[in-house]
Amino acid sequence: MKELCYSYSEQIKSKLGDFAPEIAVILGSGLGDIANNIQNPTVISYADINNFPQSTVSGHQGRFIAGILQGKKVLCMQGRVHLYEGHTPQIISQIIKTFKLLGIKKLIVTNAAGSLNPKIAAGSLMLITDHINFSFNNPLIGANDDNLGPRFPDLSNAYDKKLRQLAVTTAKEAGIELKQGVYLMVSGPNFETAAEVRAFGILGTDAVGMSTVPEVITAAYCGIKVLGFSVITNLGTGLQEQSQSHGETLAMAEKASQNLGQLINLIIERL
Repeated sequence: MKELCYSYSEQIKSKLGDFAPEIAVILGSGLGDIANNIQNPTVISYADINNFPQSTVSGHQGRFIAGILQGKKVLCMQGRVHLYEGHTPQIISQIIKTFKLLGIKKLIVTNAAGSLNPKIAAGSLMLITDHINFSFNNPLIGANDDNLGPRFPDLSNAYDKKLRQLAVTTAKEAGIELKQGVYLMVSGPNFETAAEVRAFGILGTDAVGMSTVPEVITAAYCGIKVLGFSVITNLGTGLQEQSQSHGETLAMAEKASQNLGQLINLIIERL
C-alpha cells in the first residue's frame, strides 16, 4: 500500500496545474497573515484534499496558498496540524513527504513558543539552531519507502547551517533583532509545569512548543533544507507571574508576526 503522500501530491498537482513550487512555508499559531503577501494566489483548503488531516486550532486557517513571493514560487501552509489534536507523527510526516514529491527543496517552518531563557523575552524572534524531541515519538516509525528517504537519516544539519547564516545576515541588515536557541517539543496540549520548565532549562533548552519537530525530522529524511523560527509569546511557567493562555499566545504572535513576515520576505528574495 502506497503512503498517503502520493495521493496528496497528485491532488495538489491537479489543482496547481503547471505551477511547481520550490519553497514551502509552514505558518504556526497567529502567523497566518504572512501568506497575504503571496501574489497570484491559488488557495487549496485541506478539506478539499481526500484524507488530508484537518487543523482544528484557533489561529490555524487550514489551507495551502500557492503563488509568487519575492519572485519565488512558494507553497504556504496556512495552519498546521498537531499531535495534541489526535494526529499521529506519521500523518504529519505525510505532509512533508508530499512537499518532496512536489519538488520542494527548501522549507521554512515557524511556530509560537514559550521562552525558557530570560534573555529571550516575549515578542522576540528566535532562529532555531537545533531541537530536542520530547514528544517521545518519531514520524518515521513504520515501514520505510526508500524512494522518499533512508531508513536512518542524519540530523546533524537538520536546521541548515547556510540558511541560518543567511537569516542572521539578513536580519542584521534589516535591523531586525534575531535571537538564536534550541527548541524543545512536547506533545501538549497543556502548558508545562514549573518543574518541567526547570528540567528543560537544564537540558539546554531556550524555547518550548508543541509542533515543528515531526516536520523537521521528516524534511531531513527527505533531503529538504530547513530554516526554522520561533515567535516567543511568553516566558515559561515559573518564569512569569501571570498564568499562560492560548489567547496570550495568539496576541504576542500577532505582535511579532510583522517582523517575522518582513524577515521571511527578505530571506526568500535571497534564496
